[in-house]
Formats: sequence, structure tokens, C-alpha cells
Amino acid sequence: MRFPLPLKFFLFAALVAVVPLALVGENLVRIARDELKSAVNEDLTGVAAQVRSEFDSMYQGRWLAPLMVIRSGVDNPDLDVAQKVSLLTQGMEQLEGVVALQLSVEGSDIPMVVSDQTFGEALAAEGLDPVTTLAASPELIANIKGTGQFGRPLISQIRETGDWVATLALPMDSKIAGRDLTLAARINLGALRRTVSRHPFNQRGEITIVDHAGRTALVDEPEVMNQRAIVASAMPLIVAGARADALQTYTRPDGTAMLGAYAFPEWFPWAVITELSEESAYAVIAEMMRRIVMVGALGFAAASVAALIFSKGLTGPILKIGRVADAIGEGDYSARVDKVKSRDEIGDLAARVNTMAGQLSERMELMKFVSHETVSAIQARDGAGIRRGGERREVTMLFSDIRGYTAFSETVTPEEVIEVLNRYFEIQSAIVVRHGGDIDKFVGDELMAMFVGEDKEDRAVRCGVEIKEALAESFGAQTGRELAVGIGIASGAVVLGAMGARERMDYTVLGSTVNLAARLCSKAGPWEVLVDRATTDLVDEGVDLDPRPAVDLKGYADPVPVYRASFSEEETLAV
Repeated sequence: MRFPLPLKFFLFAALVAVVPLALVGENLVRIARDELKSAVNEDLTGVAAQVRSEFDSMYQGRWLAPLMVIRSGVDNPDLDVAQKVSLLTQGMEQLEGVVALQLSVEGSDIPMVVSDQTFGEALAAEGLDPVTTLAASPELIANIKGTGQFGRPLISQIRETGDWVATLALPMDSKIAGRDLTLAARINLGALRRTVSRHPFNQRGEITIVDHAGRTALVDEPEVMNQRAIVASAMPLIVAGARADALQTYTRPDGTAMLGAYAFPEWFPWAVITELSEESAYAVIAEMMRRIVMVGALGFAAASVAALIFSKGLTGPILKIGRVADAIGEGDYSARVDKVKSRDEIGDLAARVNTMAGQLSERMELMKFVSHETVSAIQARDGAGIRRGGERREVTMLFSDIRGYTAFSETVTPEEVIEVLNRYFEIQSAIVVRHGGDIDKFVGDELMAMFVGEDKEDRAVRCGVEIKEALAESFGAQTGRELAVGIGIASGAVVLGAMGARERMDYTVLGSTVNLAARLCSKAGPWEVLVDRATTDLVDEGVDLDPRPAVDLKGYADPVPVYRASFSEEETLAV
């Protein structure tokens, strides 16, 4: 499959722009995620521990310690009942969140209760009796005493108002009629609720207070959340009274991936749970990824544009070079690579192609002056160069000579001589090529051709006869130009090879066969084709070979048998 160069540059630009950024981005995201996870974990555990500490410090510092002071004052045996009630009233007014104080006498169903007027009005507005709602029942006091829970809060919710209250009981040393006294306080936990709801962490996460059953606390509508994995993990620890903080990753039932931590207040039977979704926790990572993708997209776009521009500037000259190469391959050696001025390898390549085209043009022109056998011999050497010497070959030689040429050349201008001679050779050359012959050379008005391979004798004779008839038809009847052609053909062994000096050689044939063909050509009369005996034995039908009287030839002791060749009547009609 073809893979265009612009596409290669585009992919290369994409790899250069995207791959390093992707690798760096992946490492940055991984490092940032690890660091961020550590920070988020610290944040979650820190918030849970902070809320737990505020709960404990608020309970101890705001309520338990002051109430113990009030208990000590009320426990003073020097105070009468009115003074004790006054002390309770003043103490409640000074303690924020305490909505009721009472003195309970063991065995009595009628406690001494002092309540906050504003809170009582809110209860009354909901149809509740403030005294009944805020008073701690004898059974509750007895239960606290029996379980040893003095000083620890018992939590409940007033469903009508949604307020969460804690009941705190403290034993007293003084007695009335030998009966034990207990100081009980009802505390509005709205301060704890505000601590949770106003915490800055709620802007990105959730703070939830749950009890041992997995129910939410300090909210208007409690709900069971034990389906959350982190709540389920904290519930048994609340029951066991454990105080080990923990961190946990989990998935909510709705599929949200979460990070969470929990801590346990010392004075409340709750767990403080802080939760943060992974999406929120790693929002910085998501933003980083978005920016990396955006930068990568911009880089990819810029690199792509640059690659396209660069590839166009690079492939433009290459395409020009390719078109010139195609033209040269089709034989147009005048084609040149133009308008390529880059001072680089492409410019050098264009210059070399132009040089090559010029050299090929020169060589192709030179090939017109040498035979095909010469070219084949050079190609067979595969660049090693031709050595002087030759090889023995069986060939058929054809010589063609123009009769009356000398007289003709003396009566016309040289330009007209050349024109007529070229027309003669043009016709003869086309016929030689058509019959598979190879023109060895032109010598003056004489053509020398060689036939090799199968049916060489038959092809040579037919070529000679066709030349005679074609030239006779074209030139024989021209007035004032008594030009004719005589042809000699001979077959036999020759020496074919390079002869001459080291620096100037001629690739040609030598031998008695060559001489015989030349002598027969000189003996042939106008429009006559003379053939030797060795050639006639291998000529196919369609050619008449008439025996002629043996002729004396220079260099031969005995007369040489010859035959005059012509097409038979059937062959002439076919031609």
C-alpha cells in the first residue's frame, strides 16, 4: 500500500507533538494524584478529628465543667431551697444551650425544674408542655444511676421541633430527708449542629454524624445510612466504644466512588464521618488532564499545520523530480527539474537529476552512432568496461551500396547529397530493424548490417530483397537521379568484438564472411541482390534464388558461386 510522504510527516508530527506530552502528562498526573491523595486523606482525617475535638471541648468546657460548679454550689448545706432554685436559675441563664435544670429527689415524682423561657415558648408553639418535655423522669435518673452514666450525655430528639437535646445527670452529696439528690440538665445541641453545618468542608464534601445503628444525628429527619460501607465499618466501633480513627475508600450504592474518614467523640456515642467524592477530590487532576489535552490538541494542530507546510515544501520538489524521472523513462530526455532552489539535499538531487537527464540525452544520441550489439556488449559488462578482443559467432552479413552515388554527388550541392543519402538510409534502416537485423555502421553510401540468431539467413535475404524493391519504388524512377542499390549477402563465422586502440575502439565484426558479403555487394549490379551458397541453403519459400555464373572476387583463388535473390510472384503480391 502506498504511504504518501505528507501523511508520513503528519504522523511524525503527531508522534512528536503527542507522545512526549502524553508520557510527561501521565507521569505528572500519577505524581499529582499520589500527592493529592495524601493531601485529601490528611484533609479528611483532619476535619473528622477537628469536629470530634470541638464536640468534646464544647461538652466539657461549655456544659460539663460549669454544671459541676453549679452542682457544688447547690450542694452547699447552708443554702435553703429558695437559694438553691435561685442558683439554678442564674446558672442556666449563664450557660449557653442549657434549656432546663432540675433537682430530683430519690423516690419523688415531682422534680424541681427551671427551664429556658424562649425554648419553652417554642415547645408550647408546637403543642408541647415545656415542663413535661424538658423534665428528666425518675426512671431516667434511676437508669443513669444504675448504669453509672453520671456525667455522660443521653441523646434524644424532640421530633416536633427537630431539636436535639442531651440529658446530663450529676449526683449530689447533700440529701433531703435522707434521700439522694441528683442535678439533671437538658442541653440543646444546636451548637454542635451549627458546628457541623457551618464547617467550610461542606463546600466540597460531606460531614455526617451517625449513631451505633447507622442513623444520622443532629439533622431534622434522621435516616439509616448503614448501606454506606464507611458507616457499616464505623457502627461496631461505636458499640464497642473504640476510638480509633480510620480512612477508607469505597463506592456508594449509586456507584459514586468516595474517600472517607471517621473519628469518635469521647463524650458522645457517635461517629463523625467525613466524605469526599473522588471526582471532587481529584478535580485538580481532571483540570490538569483537560489542560494537557487542550495543550496537546493545540500542539498537535500546530505540528500538523507545520508538517503539512513543510511536507508541501519538501514533496513539491520531490514530485517535480518524480515527474521528470517519468518523462525521462518515457524517452523525453529534454525534461528538466526547474524552480527548485533549496540549498539542501533536495536541491542537490534536483541538480543531479538534471545532470543525469543531460548525460542520458547525450548517451542516447551517441547510441544512434553505434550498433545494438555494441550496446548489448557494454550492458553485459555491467559497468566493468569493454576489453579489446572478440568472440567467434555465426552470422549473416548484409552490405548495401548505392550505385551512381559518386557521379550524383558531383552534380548537386553537398546539402542535397546529405538529404538524399539520409532518405536512402532511413528506408533501409527501418527494413533492417523490422527483420531483426543490427546496423553495424554506415560507410559513406554503404550500409553494413548483421543478422544473428534463428532464421538469420532467411531474414537477411528477405531484408535485402525488400530494401531493393522499396528503394526502387521510391527513387528508381526519379528523373536526373540515376541512383540504384546493389546488395551482397553472405553467411558464416566471424569474430565479433572490440578492436582498435585503448582509448578509441570500434565494436565490429571481422572475418572472411564479412569480406565475402562486401565483395558480393561490389559485384552486384543496380537493383540486384547477390547471395552466397551458404545463405541460400537456409532460405524459406517465397524467395526465388536464381544461380548466376560464378564470379571472380578479390582475395579468392577460385570463382565464387552466387545467386540472385528476388521475391516470387506470390510473395511479391503479398508484400
